[in-house]
Amino acid sequence: MLTSTMKSGLLAAVLALASFAASAQQAPTVRIRGTIESVDGNMLGIKTREGSDVKVRMTDNVAVFAVVKTELSEIKEGSYIGVTGMPEPDGTQKAIAVHIFPENQRGAAEGFRPWDARANSTMTNATVAQTVKGTDGQNITVKYKDGEKKVVVPPDTPIVTFIATDKSEVKPGAKLIIFGAAKKDDGSLEANRVNVGRDGVTPPM
Repeated sequence: MLTSTMKSGLLAAVLALASFAASAQQAPTVRIRGTIESVDGNMLGIKTREGSDVKVRMTDNVAVFAVVKTELSEIKEGSYIGVTGMPEPDGTQKAIAVHIFPENQRGAAEGFRPWDARANSTMTNATVAQTVKGTDGQNITVKYKDGEKKVVVPPDTPIVTFIATDKSEVKPGAKLIIFGAAKKDDGSLEANRVNVGRDGVTPPM
């Protein structure tokens, strides 16, 4: 028969094991923006936006997407988009970049969260419910599972989309963003998705 002390010890061990399992399943991730300086097989040498040099290994089954300029007119009701924005005093978001997801990525990272494009910036991944031309640009209402946001998209806002491609676009000089490079136990970084600007585009998100 277990004593109360033994029960407490057993419970602590179970909780510790559960915590370890959760941490093992969820390797910390790092967002990387920068310029590709070298490509050696699956290993990328990147000069980050902040000026540091990092190495990232692409997985063998890495998904490569080209980030391509598109037009504001491509944002329609029902489009699934990501808005990099800055909060306005009236509660709206002023877009500093918009990316249009391909249909097969609908629902990706849905919601509203802080972002690191610049100080105090946000990211809203959501479905366009309404789009109306306004005096300061396009006024867009987007809806996600926990709410909605009003977004103003000024005329000069970079609008891009993702196009599935292959490793031939991953080359020195190209600008890239990796949304979530996994940090391994040995400190190395690994990416299963790489987004590369095409034709000199710097991913604006």
